[in-house]
Amino acid sequence: MARRPVVLIFLLIIAFAAPGRAGSYPLIVEIFPAASITQIAATLGGTLVDRIPGSDTYLLSVPLVPTPLTASLLGINWMELNTGVTLPGFAQMGVVRVGGNPAPDWYRYQPSMQLIRARDALPYSTGRGVVVADINSQVDFGHPSLQGHLTGGWDFVTNRAAGSVAQNQSSASFLDQSDAGALDQSSASFLDEFGAGFLNQSSASFLDGRNPAYSHGTLCAGIIAAVAPESMIMPLRAFDDQGQSDLFTLAKAISYAAQHGAQVINMSFGTLEASNVLRSAVGYARNSGAVLTASAGNNNTPVPQYPAAFSGVLAVAATDLWDVKASFSNYGRSIFVDAPGMNIISAYPGGYYSVVSGTSFSAPAVAGTAALVLSLRPAAPVAGPISAGSVNIDSRNPGYAYQLGYGRIDVLRSVQPN
Repeated sequence: MARRPVVLIFLLIIAFAAPGRAGSYPLIVEIFPAASITQIAATLGGTLVDRIPGSDTYLLSVPLVPTPLTASLLGINWMELNTGVTLPGFAQMGVVRVGGNPAPDWYRYQPSMQLIRARDALPYSTGRGVVVADINSQVDFGHPSLQGHLTGGWDFVTNRAAGSVAQNQSSASFLDQSDAGALDQSSASFLDEFGAGFLNQSSASFLDGRNPAYSHGTLCAGIIAAVAPESMIMPLRAFDDQGQSDLFTLAKAISYAAQHGAQVINMSFGTLEASNVLRSAVGYARNSGAVLTASAGNNNTPVPQYPAAFSGVLAVAATDLWDVKASFSNYGRSIFVDAPGMNIISAYPGGYYSVVSGTSFSAPAVAGTAALVLSLRPAAPVAGPISAGSVNIDSRNPGYAYQLGYGRIDVLRSVQPN
């Protein structure tokens, strides 16, 4: 009689297995507390690949995907395929070399930082005592502008579990530069002031064939360091050099950040899939007290992108120096606030700098602002001061009224609302 439940489960798997050719499927599952992942994997004829520590979420490799009925009988709460996630494309005007001997963080005086009054906020808060995790591609630890700003992180790419794969992988790519427009006069004058110039083709030959993921992590970290210079940035490498990651790795990185003391988590990436594993990791981080910021996306659409559109995440759209929505920026009801994302100057690997555009570079400015607010008032909510300090820009964007959140951030007003 003891064998009957096992036989019944086996028959159900045969009767209700999802149709499809035999193969290997990367399946993410969350199981009920009383269930055994070892038994589930064995019953499905699969193998256990990885686990998110401190959770009941696992990555399996299975020959067939069970139906929801079979999964429920086995003790699986929910399941989804581990699909690929690619870093968002962004526009890059060029790589910059600075003349003379300016301070490594010279770019924090650029027009976009002046617009949001980031420097004016520093007498009130510098972000001291706050850890900001950035889930991204590899960071240039030796870049002068990041010296003293980085704390211990983790490389989820190098330490990926054996057998960990994802479906539907693709490589990151650049946005068409026309989406970002020409370099505005204010930014051009700023570069001239510091003797900064773009590398010519021969000098920049080392970039030939480089994927944009090569610089994405360093660029985002540079913005956080500029806005909150005494915060500590926890670099979490979840995207490889081609800009590829997957749902499970990203969820694991979010959970890691929350478990290792990050008070702010920046997520300059997104997917159209309202993934269960991402939702679960975001919920865990929020319950741990972390503030999460995310880029809204670069597709000029109100279609929500995740994790930005998950409840409680501060979704950030991109604007220009005139508070006009960037032509590429997503918009819609999920947007929390906006930040400059056009012709942003930030750190670039190898000791260089670059001028880039994308919502990827708007979100870190809000993450830095959150760090300033937390440093000033550790026990107080963060979203309120940021939203209250923001400047309503609907009048400058009549076609996007009520679709750009509370408006463009003003860092000074967020830390000194009165």
